[in-house]
Amino acid sequence: MQTDRNFDTLIERFKKTIYDTAKGSWRLKLLQEDLRSLYEQSEPLAIWDAGCGFGQMSLWFAGQGHQLTLCDLSKKMLAHAQAQFKTAELDAQFLQGAAQQLAPTLPQFDLVLFHAVLEWLAEPLATLPKIAAQVKPGGYLSLMFYNRNAVVYKNALRGHWRLKQLLDHSYLGKGKKLTPPNPQYPHEVLAALDRLGFSIVTQTGIRVFHDYLEAEALEKSDDAELFELEYQYCRLPTFREMGRYIHVLARRQ
Repeated sequence: MQTDRNFDTLIERFKKTIYDTAKGSWRLKLLQEDLRSLYEQSEPLAIWDAGCGFGQMSLWFAGQGHQLTLCDLSKKMLAHAQAQFKTAELDAQFLQGAAQQLAPTLPQFDLVLFHAVLEWLAEPLATLPKIAAQVKPGGYLSLMFYNRNAVVYKNALRGHWRLKQLLDHSYLGKGKKLTPPNPQYPHEVLAALDRLGFSIVTQTGIRVFHDYLEAEALEKSDDAELFELEYQYCRLPTFREMGRYIHVLARRQ
């Protein structure tokens, strides 16, 4: 039986392969661009970072004077986020536990951040309403998830024995390492948000080209040119549907 993923045993590998990389920095840049108008609100926002990881986005918002509540299933992730806030001399509320279990105990928020969590849940689309319910009417949900379109396309480009796995739908990971077991189709997530009464403000594909290049092609490519190309296409229809991650900023009607 599949369960929600806890990263306590993989925190150092997570940090090395995701946070301390150029592709991780690119992800952070696009998220901050999509959320810039909320970040610059003159009145402090009440923000819940549901599955905060190392707390990078929360720290960014807190530095602007917004009020943060952070939670994570991983005690080690949460401890790292707390240490980051302490170093920056910023305050926040920290809660250890699964976001969907904590949700009913929390108030509603002006903004809920739900980044790179959905794909690690045992029941992603069944859990989403519990998180979305904590957004105030007129408030915002910032949802970033691992894109199943990208997983399918990447495996198809590699061909060979992967084609059979695609045909019989046995290509998904088990979630034991850093490959999420439940990547989501963008059209299904967008339909779920619509049913929950959310309208889409912004949709961005994160790494729409980078992750399809093989190691040799990446080595021969200029990083600046590659990321400039990413920037030109990441919010265009079709291309944004192919990002390794999809970020959606949605407003509750």
